[in-house]
Amino acid sequence: MASRNWGKTQSKQQTAPRAVVYARVSSKEQEKEGFSIPAQLKLLSEYAAINGIRVAEEFVDVETAKKSGRTHFDKMMTYLRRHPTVRVLLVEKTDRLYRNLKDWVTVDDLDVEIHFVKEGTVLSYDSRSSEKFMHGIKVLMAKNYIDNLSEETRKGMLEKAEQGIWPSCAPLGYHNTDGPNGKKIIEVDPVAGPLIAKMFEWYATGRYSLRQLGVKARSHGLTFRKSGQPVTNSTIHKILRNRIYTGEFDWKGKRYQGSHEPLVTSELWARVQGVLDGRHTSKLRGSSAHDFAFTGLITCGHCGCAMVGELKKKKYVYYHCTGFKGKCGEPYTREEVLEEKFTSYLRKLRFDDDVFEWVSRALKDSCADEKREHAEAIARLEKERNRLQQRIDAMYIDKLDGRVSEEFYDRMRTQWRDEQARCAKDIERHEMADDSYMDEGIELLKLAKDAHRLFEKQSAKEKSRMLNFLLSNCTWAHGELNAEFQQPFDSLAETAMIAAQASAPKMGDSARFEKWLPELDSNQ
Repeated sequence: MASRNWGKTQSKQQTAPRAVVYARVSSKEQEKEGFSIPAQLKLLSEYAAINGIRVAEEFVDVETAKKSGRTHFDKMMTYLRRHPTVRVLLVEKTDRLYRNLKDWVTVDDLDVEIHFVKEGTVLSYDSRSSEKFMHGIKVLMAKNYIDNLSEETRKGMLEKAEQGIWPSCAPLGYHNTDGPNGKKIIEVDPVAGPLIAKMFEWYATGRYSLRQLGVKARSHGLTFRKSGQPVTNSTIHKILRNRIYTGEFDWKGKRYQGSHEPLVTSELWARVQGVLDGRHTSKLRGSSAHDFAFTGLITCGHCGCAMVGELKKKKYVYYHCTGFKGKCGEPYTREEVLEEKFTSYLRKLRFDDDVFEWVSRALKDSCADEKREHAEAIARLEKERNRLQQRIDAMYIDKLDGRVSEEFYDRMRTQWRDEQARCAKDIERHEMADDSYMDEGIELLKLAKDAHRLFEKQSAKEKSRMLNFLLSNCTWAHGELNAEFQQPFDSLAETAMIAAQASAPKMGDSARFEKWLPELDSNQ
């Protein structure tokens, strides 16, 4: 009797439909939770047992399904093609099986019977058209979910950018961390950050090619964060081009002021861009132990190549075109000739004492407008800080009265305290700017006034630094130097020129210094 029952059971198992089971979680985090995949497999296994279905194979994916081509999904498709007797597919629900239209078409071409266990739906070739239609709607809804998720992700990243938070993986020199409000922010990497700042300083001198800079950076230990491998020259080029190290960043075609700590100043970054673009220097070959004051500062006015220094007879310094683009006819030039040309150029900034005093007064007059703007900004920030404090006080009363939970109160108070801290930081910045505005302006005037005398007394290295600070686009051709003053020294040079030309007393102060004075509106 037992033998006959065993035979019937065996016969039923042989005639029972064979199926594959598919389970999927959409992230590594869900897998770590330890319940999603096992729960799906248990549900599908019990369903198969109740309905007399034999499970031939199980397939599990732990990855996102935004794109088709999931590893075990593809293996399952291959298995079904190779096993024509396996025509049933068990899955928890629609969005576990496929979440894009391509996967839907792929499964449909196999002509298998699909059991969506949680949805209580069985879809096969013989299903009614209304059932197929509803299934198609579910697939489209699943795809729409992915599209919306992507859109919301993009919106979230844009929102972070507008708040000054870098919305992606931290670039080399920074690392991602949790901010005070729970959002991911970037902070300076204590090892790589200072080294990248040094890279900008090195390259801004114009004395290094990208290859030489790469060697120097790698010798100081600059490596990729994850792999630990030395950085490549192409990566160094990207770093030098990346505005994020100034505290600003570009995102989706728009520039934002970041809330992260900058590694370099905007002025240094701009100087590096000039070197990269060839505005201030060209790539130089080789190196020398001798300090040449003007190497990396001047380009040949004939061909655009760099002018480099060369020591002759161990005591005479000559400059010549590198001739990288071919033979150049510009003759060798003594360093003393170039020094005299630069000194003459800097004399264009010279002020006499009367002019200096007058321009200083004009600067003080313009400072009044600057102070008013800072005062207005401080008043707005104080108002915002007080408004946030009123919110905190009102919510504290709500907490005492039981209208809000203590957890909610703590979370909102933390968020508003952070906003208050940002207001306080901005207020401090405006107050510091108010104090330093005048001092910095006067120091610039003093530098301009004495530039030619200071230049003559400096060492070769200091001369190079001073010219880099004051001048740009220096070219040499036919024994003549051409250069442009950096801002704001271009305005000062023009002011000095106007003052020198306006020798007639009848012109008066306002005519002599019209260029420097702030524009007056019609009421003034």
